[in-house]
Amino acid sequence: MQSEPKTAGLKAAGQKAIGHEADDVANRDVGREGRGWIAQLDHGERTTLIATFCGWMLDGMDVMVYSFVLPSLIVLWHISKGQAGLLGTSALLLSSLGGWLAGLAADRWGRVRVLKWTIVWFAVFTFLSGCTRSFSELFIVRGIQGLGFGGEWAVGSVLIGERIRARFRGRAVGTTQSGWAIGWGIAAICYTILFRFLPAALAWRVMFWIGLLPALLAVWIQHHVEEPELFESNRKAHNAGSANFLGIFSRPILRTTLLASLVALGAQGGYYAVNTFLPLYLNARGLSVMSTGGYLMVVILGSFSGYLLSAHLTDWIGRKWSLALFAVGSFLAIAAYTVFPLSDRATLLLGFTLGFFPSGSFSPMGSFFTELFPTALRGSGQGFSYNLGRGVGALFPAFVGYFSARMPLGRAIAVFAGAAYLVMVLSVLMLPETGGRDLRELDALVGE
Repeated sequence: MQSEPKTAGLKAAGQKAIGHEADDVANRDVGREGRGWIAQLDHGERTTLIATFCGWMLDGMDVMVYSFVLPSLIVLWHISKGQAGLLGTSALLLSSLGGWLAGLAADRWGRVRVLKWTIVWFAVFTFLSGCTRSFSELFIVRGIQGLGFGGEWAVGSVLIGERIRARFRGRAVGTTQSGWAIGWGIAAICYTILFRFLPAALAWRVMFWIGLLPALLAVWIQHHVEEPELFESNRKAHNAGSANFLGIFSRPILRTTLLASLVALGAQGGYYAVNTFLPLYLNARGLSVMSTGGYLMVVILGSFSGYLLSAHLTDWIGRKWSLALFAVGSFLAIAAYTVFPLSDRATLLLGFTLGFFPSGSFSPMGSFFTELFPTALRGSGQGFSYNLGRGVGALFPAFVGYFSARMPLGRAIAVFAGAAYLVMVLSVLMLPETGGRDLRELDALVGE
């Protein structure tokens, strides 16, 4: 509990900030008719949007490479589907720890600094994955790579959520996450080209070696992106580095922390249950490398469209209803794609919905979580909730791999993905709508 003078000071600061924000919006909106929302961002907002978009794009490229090389590893290393699922799970489990640690570090040392660390980390260990010679070596390196992968989302979503004004926050954060689909598409193109012209024993290694490129982004961020003013002012108002990770378990915030974790669990458990095994599922239908790449590009196009539409819906109809809508759509799309007997043409067409709804489920999440936690605990809160969900959701590929030995792969995917999206819908409905919430005002209210 804060003292009365400090609380009053926070209230006054919040009211002053609200007044300034209203003036800024009014000034920026002059002549806005006919201009897109991105054109209305100031230089700092656009620079942050570019940095986080590229980070998530390259993150997606590095992570989704594994799903493309998986069929080759099963053949070359004679591993089972269960072991293949464990390789995917190792990175996701360690990414949950990385997200918690990165979120806490971002509250102590800054969003931009920690973002650079995480990008370099996952890039280097993705490269090293291509140098491994056995299942056990890749299991370890993939797990370590996950530490950086988990941290990038936790820190990047906080950074852009604080830097973009409330009016555009949902669209900006959701657009950032659409970069994942671009990275996925780059991985699909590399897969199609490399596996066509190189022997599989070399192509899978080159796929991982390309993952070193994101490290260059950290150099650009170093010179172009600044810390959000909100974070800096909050750090000055409190003792620098005094953020208490356990604060997210305090009585006023504990319920939010747990429900946000379940939302993240549902979205990620469902997503990874499908996409870890999607190339393998298509291969099992007898599709060649070229055909699989073509089918996946339809899924990826749907994914990109889902991210963008959901990002706009986040600001138009609210965070809660966007999340619920796309979770229900994900359940229906996955059931139709994996359970019912489909022709090759129907599989191709329905692939768009398989990308559209599961990916769109992520767009509202960053802005939603940003508006649920106060600034002093935002990195810790978002990092913990998103990555606890990821840690539990990471078990889903292993479950799918295990049960696919006892039932058709498509049915195993549908069972675990369906359960995940049901958890997501129920949890979303128990949280408040936060659309457009002023973050300084939230800090003042929580401080009372």
